[in-house]
Amino acid sequence: MINTLKLTTVGNSVGVVLPKEILRKLRVEKGDTLYVVETAEGIELTAYRPDFAAQMDAAEEIMRENRDVLRKLAL
Repeated sequence: MINTLKLTTVGNSVGVVLPKEILRKLRVEKGDTLYVVETAEGIELTAYRPDFAAQMDAAEEIMRENRDVLRKLAL
């Protein structure tokens, strides 16, 4: 999929309007946050937050390792 997007003036900044098709594929809507990630291939625009995902992976590992302790604390 190759789309061309035109830059436009938004107040004192420059912005880009994303077509509905791209918003649907990103699963985002007005008011949501997108993240800009620099990759080896260039710049990636994503709704996925890599640093948050890494934190969640670490939390899940801790919960898995300490399941019994967490269960007792919950009582």
